[in-house]
Amino acid sequence: MSRILVISSQESRRNNLSTVISFLGDQPETASFEQAIETLKREAALDAVLIDGDEPELASDVIEKFPAFPFIAVGNSEQLVSIPNVMGLLEEPITYPVLTKLMHRCQEYIRRKPGQSKSTQKTKLFRSLVGKSQEIQNVRRMIEQVAPTDANVLVLGESGTGKEVVARNVHFLSQRKDGPFIPVNCGATPGELLESELFGHEKGAFTGAVSSRKGRFELAEGGTLFLDEIGDMPLQMQVKLLRVLQERTYERVGGTKPIPCNVRIIAATHRNLEDMIAEGKFREDLFYRLNVFPIDSPALRERKEDIPLLMQELVSRFENESSKSIKFTEEALASLMEHKWAGNVRELSNLVERLTILCPNQVVDVPDLPIKYQHVSVDDFSPEYPEELLEREALNSLFSDDSDDFEDDDTLAVAQPTTYVDPDLPAEGVNLKEYLSDLEVNMITQALDQHDWVVARSAEFLGMRRTTLVEKMRKYNIAK
Repeated sequence: MSRILVISSQESRRNNLSTVISFLGDQPETASFEQAIETLKREAALDAVLIDGDEPELASDVIEKFPAFPFIAVGNSEQLVSIPNVMGLLEEPITYPVLTKLMHRCQEYIRRKPGQSKSTQKTKLFRSLVGKSQEIQNVRRMIEQVAPTDANVLVLGESGTGKEVVARNVHFLSQRKDGPFIPVNCGATPGELLESELFGHEKGAFTGAVSSRKGRFELAEGGTLFLDEIGDMPLQMQVKLLRVLQERTYERVGGTKPIPCNVRIIAATHRNLEDMIAEGKFREDLFYRLNVFPIDSPALRERKEDIPLLMQELVSRFENESSKSIKFTEEALASLMEHKWAGNVRELSNLVERLTILCPNQVVDVPDLPIKYQHVSVDDFSPEYPEELLEREALNSLFSDDSDDFEDDDTLAVAQPTTYVDPDLPAEGVNLKEYLSDLEVNMITQALDQHDWVVARSAEFLGMRRTTLVEKMRKYNIAK
């Protein structure tokens, strides 16, 4: 029963409202305006407060002092409706549809109140259910509602949305959490072996059965059996599964002794089972046995606001595993939030792992993302360097040894130039890079002429390896 407080200075109005509330099956309590503040301070578990709106000044004073409670104004006072925690106006004579609608608003006000989503049992949900979107909050709420029961659960959703994670959460929050959680992929097991996989077999039941073997039902005794991809189960196995759900007993393959079954069934599929029923590929009676409590696992594209939180969790996970971390710019996050995510959370996890390998301990921007994830245009960044640095690099490239297979030229004698440069620069300026290139060509040519174009002697004269000189001759197209 809902506990509802009625506040009014008129005893007759308090009594009339209490009668109506009792008739609806709820528990009424009454207070005058003088008693209202002390009563509300004392009561912490009220579901709604009906307050007399014919005394708006007294009513507004009480309402504004207790923003945590949802109020319903009774009477014709329109000014009270503008207060946020007033759910609406209940005019007399009171009608059942209006009262129940306002009571539902009070219920939602309490349920969605900030901080209310934190369960009193301090439940711990797995990190793959991270998110603040309304879709993932609905999934969490449904898990917490169904977990304490033994109802069969059917988890629906696309591949990669975390259907097994939902199933593990149901098990973790249930009374069976100390029992085993046994997953079975019905699509990965051949149909002729699925019966033995689920129910076990006796020794000699078929060729190769050299000993008795427990099935998944027996292994999950006292716990939860998760039947993944139930839509891929063959029809003949659907009949046998239905019998187990109805009779709560089964037999091993080749056995005759009934084995009692104390197992909770959670099934999952990415298929549309109702369409399969119409096509004759799935039994309708089994569907209704499994579909006691359906939970839709939302696609990632339907909760894009959760992507930054999910990525933070995934990065932390890979950082713990490999000691490598990455960060993302706001533009990169915006680009990823525009992606369609056909593979859902599994695809996002794969991308984060790939980027952790490609860009370890770096900041990832849009150009660093694979092309298909680049949905936001950003300006190309071309760094500018000081002229001094550019000139130094140009000199290094001209006189550096380009060959990888020789020792440092410092071990060789350094030749003295035979040509001297006029220290006076021309008034019109000079292109230093071209000037130095011409100087290098001139020196190489002179050395070759002096040694009759014998490359080894010329290289020794210039203080470089023969292979280096050959490369420079090829670079400058120097030939006899």
